[in-house]
Amino acid sequence: MVTLKIDGREIQVQDNSTVLEAALAAGVKIPTLCNLKDINQIGACRMCLVEDAKSGKLQASCALPVSEGMDIITNSPKVLNARRAVLELILSDHDRSCLTCKRNQTCELQALADELGVTELPYEGEHSPRTIDEISPSIVRDNNKCILCRRCVAACHLTQGVDAIGMQNRGFRTEVGVPFHKHLGETYCINCGQCIAACPTGALTEQDSTDVVWKALGDPSKFVVFQPAPAVRVAIGEEFGMPIGTSSTGKLAAALRRLGADRVFDVDFGADLTIMEEGTELIERIQKGGVLPMITSCSPGWIKYCEHFHKDFIPNLSSCKSPNQMQGAITKTYFAEKNGLDPKDIFVVSVMPCTAKKFEIARPEMGRDGYRDVDANITTRELARMIRQAAIDYVNLPDEPFDDMLGDSTGAAVIFGVTGGVMEAALRTVADVLEGKDLESIEYTAVRGLEGIKEATVQVAGMDIKVAIAHGTANAGRLLNSIRKGERTYHFIEIMGCPGGCVTGGGQPIVNARTRYQIDPREARAKATYECDRAMPIRKSHQNPSIHKLYGEFLEKPGSHKAHALLHTTYVER
Repeated sequence: MVTLKIDGREIQVQDNSTVLEAALAAGVKIPTLCNLKDINQIGACRMCLVEDAKSGKLQASCALPVSEGMDIITNSPKVLNARRAVLELILSDHDRSCLTCKRNQTCELQALADELGVTELPYEGEHSPRTIDEISPSIVRDNNKCILCRRCVAACHLTQGVDAIGMQNRGFRTEVGVPFHKHLGETYCINCGQCIAACPTGALTEQDSTDVVWKALGDPSKFVVFQPAPAVRVAIGEEFGMPIGTSSTGKLAAALRRLGADRVFDVDFGADLTIMEEGTELIERIQKGGVLPMITSCSPGWIKYCEHFHKDFIPNLSSCKSPNQMQGAITKTYFAEKNGLDPKDIFVVSVMPCTAKKFEIARPEMGRDGYRDVDANITTRELARMIRQAAIDYVNLPDEPFDDMLGDSTGAAVIFGVTGGVMEAALRTVADVLEGKDLESIEYTAVRGLEGIKEATVQVAGMDIKVAIAHGTANAGRLLNSIRKGERTYHFIEIMGCPGGCVTGGGQPIVNARTRYQIDPREARAKATYECDRAMPIRKSHQNPSIHKLYGEFLEKPGSHKAHALLHTTYVER
């Protein structure tokens, strides 16, 4: 432990701490812009300046290690004036169209300007106008709003291992860019949106699809179906002031109905369906000598990462579509037939925690007979904007159920939203099938948790089934490399493109850097997810009565020819 003073108070902290971490532990606020917990601590923005009381020097607290006997001042006139000057310089070359920016009121730069009382800018001179990159199906880059904090670069490099963006040029011309000056959509970007989640301003945002959805809602010829993903229900409340990790399933269904949906289905049904198909595929591969390990295919960011960087593992991918796509396919076939609807008149809107879903729905493999499985994808943030535009009082909405036929689901489906959830859901079903009975023990806690890579051995029907879980594609890359080298062998692997799984997908509510030091959104949202699971009357996918009805009336059995035609897909080398 190290003893130091901060603003005259003596405190003790771990000797590997920074002054910023020490201050936060002591309840002392220090403003930051480039700092992002566990991702970016480089002292680039200089907003976190503090004063060494002994030397009088100003230093960046995020990159300053604590030492015995330190005496730090965080709020002297010298410090406050320096921070204000730094902020004024940043703002002098910033697009200040705040009222029309998607990050208005959630922008960390805007918040700091208010906190430091910056109301006028003394610096006026040359500006550096930048182009806006809108080519990507998922992400919009506006470098006019970039403050060169490098948080997005660190997230893409460290968390995801993709390196689709990086620093370019020098001096006044420095900017975050794409190699060879390409558009983001022309690169090996996996559309995960973790750069958006890391960005403190509006320099990175999702492609907005709300206009397309509003148009469909206003078209009397369209039968509009909304289908939200499991992770949306444990996050959307944050957009309306609810604490991080609040589940609002019933309010979500009610809000979608108020927007004008003809039906509100739950993608949890699609998740249960995925387990039936994926579990069957896994059992067949194990029993018939298929390609192992089998790797989950629910995360479109992970799939694109695999297609770009690990082409040799494409045969290992489950052929199953994601729950989102399965749900859309069944809506436009089974549901359409049952209700006398023409598939071309059904407009399916997925509400996803994920920006990569915008890419997924446009894949040529995701449709048949001239129509798409899913017509539009909006993120949790986009849905929140639509709810506000419609003047819906989300917090005070009554709880309402999802619609029947495609709304029934199980606890196993709910946990798809968190890392390890797909694995646990699959094991609940696979274990019952292989054992030939309804097992009482259904919580596979060994696959839970936020370690980047987890592994476990599950004993089922006299077999040791070896499984692994990775979240964040950088961790996925490390896991696959260990398999390639022969260091590890598994039967089944779950990979989620985003850290923590879908609960912290690139389309979820933004959590600012300061809050991330106080609460881990991955933990809070995961806790809410498991609580939803425990509250469900049925917790195994294969026990969902609506799933049984679907197979009995339409699909025949898991893995049937019809199921393969509608619910399975192929992949490409990129």
